[in-house]
Amino acid sequence: MTTVASRLFSSRSSISRLYIVAASRNGRHLSTDSNKVDEPFKVEEAETVDVPPPPTEKLLVLGGNGFVGSHICREALDRGLSVASLSRSGRSSLHDSWANAVTWHQGDLLSPDSWKEAFNGVSAVISCVGGFGSNSYMYKINGTANINAIRAASEQGVKRFVYISAADFGLANYLLQGYYEGKRAAETELLTKFPYGGVILRPGFIYGTRSVGSMKIPLGVIGSPMEMVLQHAKPLNQIPVVGPLFTPPVNVSAVAKVATRAASDPVFPPGIIDVYGILRYTQQRSK
Repeated sequence: MTTVASRLFSSRSSISRLYIVAASRNGRHLSTDSNKVDEPFKVEEAETVDVPPPPTEKLLVLGGNGFVGSHICREALDRGLSVASLSRSGRSSLHDSWANAVTWHQGDLLSPDSWKEAFNGVSAVISCVGGFGSNSYMYKINGTANINAIRAASEQGVKRFVYISAADFGLANYLLQGYYEGKRAAETELLTKFPYGGVILRPGFIYGTRSVGSMKIPLGVIGSPMEMVLQHAKPLNQIPVVGPLFTPPVNVSAVAKVATRAASDPVFPPGIIDVYGILRYTQQRSK
């Protein structure tokens, strides 16, 4: 009887040692107290795989006929998405062939009854809505209008919402108080309503060829050289007061690529992406 009990005890000890070794290899170190974990799981950040979205995905671009919005529409169409746009002026004035593939809606985000139907069947939203003017006007356009859209998207069961916000520029924040207060209010609402599917892009100066009527203004002549220099001067951005002025510009195509990817990739991490993050995602190779 003593021999049997001894063997049983020895067997249990071996099983316990094996369990502890297996648990340790899985990244958990258990203490002697029951249900207590000394160290949490360690999760390493992984690079997302940039793959084309399913053809059934429908994207709504708010402000799709503007400078940034039109580039996002084209990028989304290239990725195989079904694309719709909502803006106060409706259809884009551009005569490019891609515009014929977009469903254009006209409506004012400050007047909810004029645009609610545009959210039907939408799986993701990208908002490029913003503007300048008096402080009260800037708060309405950058803040209230986007907050209305975020709430409507949440009510409609939209999966992902990407908001094109803006980088902090130090003193400029005080000069454009309504602009930045509106932006930050919209960001707060987005992170509340879309904690797992909300992405905020904070670019600085966005350059590219901007169409104004029949004219094309090549902003890249200034923006591209500045980006090449300032993207490698990140420490300057930390200088008090004037540091934010060294934030590098970013190409509108880069913003469009990252925004579209964030809206269509279900594993794209939620949260705030600054200009350096936008540049990193742009430089990642598609797999």
